[in-house]
Amino acid sequence: MRNIFADAPRASLTAAYWAFILYLLLPLTLMMAMSFKGANYIAFPIGEWTFDWYVQVMQDKQFLDACLYSIMIAAATTVAATTLGTWIAMLIVAEGIRGQVVIFAIACLPAVVPGMISAISLRIFISTIDMPTGTMAIILGHTVHAVPFVVVMALTRLRTMPGNLVDAARDLGADSVVAFFRVTLPYLWPALFGGMIFCVLLSIDDFVRTFFLGGYRPTLPMLIFAKVQGGMSPEINAMATLVLVVTAAVGLYAEYMTRRARTR
Repeated sequence: MRNIFADAPRASLTAAYWAFILYLLLPLTLMMAMSFKGANYIAFPIGEWTFDWYVQVMQDKQFLDACLYSIMIAAATTVAATTLGTWIAMLIVAEGIRGQVVIFAIACLPAVVPGMISAISLRIFISTIDMPTGTMAIILGHTVHAVPFVVVMALTRLRTMPGNLVDAARDLGADSVVAFFRVTLPYLWPALFGGMIFCVLLSIDDFVRTFFLGGYRPTLPMLIFAKVQGGMSPEINAMATLVLVVTAAVGLYAEYMTRRARTR
């Protein structure tokens, strides 16, 4: 009897875990299933199964253009956010710098500010400096949102770095720049690689800031949003499924490469 009561909390946690997993995966599973529906409407039963919606999506020039535009913005955002995030992380752990807690708090502030508030404030900012809406404004907004995640991941890695590695490089004649590129940066690479993938996924998925800062050329979330306004169809499900599969694959690959780099 005692063993039964001892196992009860563990069984409850296991049941709660699988219920949560079902809660997360069931809507995605239904969305993916509807992308194979033969009819031009979303409802059960599915009846005829088809791949025609995927063929139609892959031939949709508007969809392909939105994908390329989103990838271009994500690449620029990743470069900017990784550069700024790494520099801020190095500044926080550097010796002799005052106000490091304040620097960390300011750097991480965009991650806790609601997306709507952040988007409105960025729109006011670009209007103040006379920056037009469009590509550069979107990259600015996405970079501001992505920097905190790079800072946190880089800091986590930097705080496990033995201090004698840089000291040894300096004793061997390396200056600060050489020591950073030959010692610190290779040690940081697993965290930075994970942060870069995170920046890509955040940028591609960012709808609110893109909505407020974007121009006439739609990104992928904006295109899907525009199509939803005309009514749901299996074509939209096919688009969402492709995005889901690609982003999940990228995330899993990043996790694999990060684990592999840390075990070397």
